[in-house]
Amino acid sequence: MAWDEWEQLKAETASGRSTHMRLNQLAADGGGGTSDLVVHQDDLGAVGHEANLLYDDVKSQADIAAGAGQGSAGSTMQAAATLKSHGFQTGSALETTVEMWTSQVKAVLQACAHISDHLDFSQKLHAGDDAKIGAVLRGRDGSAMPVSQLNEYFK
Repeated sequence: MAWDEWEQLKAETASGRSTHMRLNQLAADGGGGTSDLVVHQDDLGAVGHEANLLYDDVKSQADIAAGAGQGSAGSTMQAAATLKSHGFQTGSALETTVEMWTSQVKAVLQACAHISDHLDFSQKLHAGDDAKIGAVLRGRDGSAMPVSQLNEYFK
């Protein structure tokens, strides 16, 4: 909101014209249906795949603390240690920056992994639930259970 808009709203309110908040919504004349949320397995797979790609990209490109060799500190941490050893306060600040950055990168990586793993788990769980429900809702001869019997489950 620009400053002049704020001044205009204040003037309108002061003059007695009330400014109200308005929420966007569907029209009362049935502008939308009452359909349930529908998610297809392909959609979940695509989201999980993108989360996995993002995980790989972040891991390979955002790790400034990684060292060239195993067990060694990255170049940024080496610079921080060198600056610190020469009495520069910038060394401590740079060290803190790397620690915070690393913490944030780990949080993003964890979130990406969680999304991907959760979607895989959800797909398997719901597929199993659907199979169990399908088996329960069949008669002995394999035909669909009549509606009158289904109503008994909901009482």
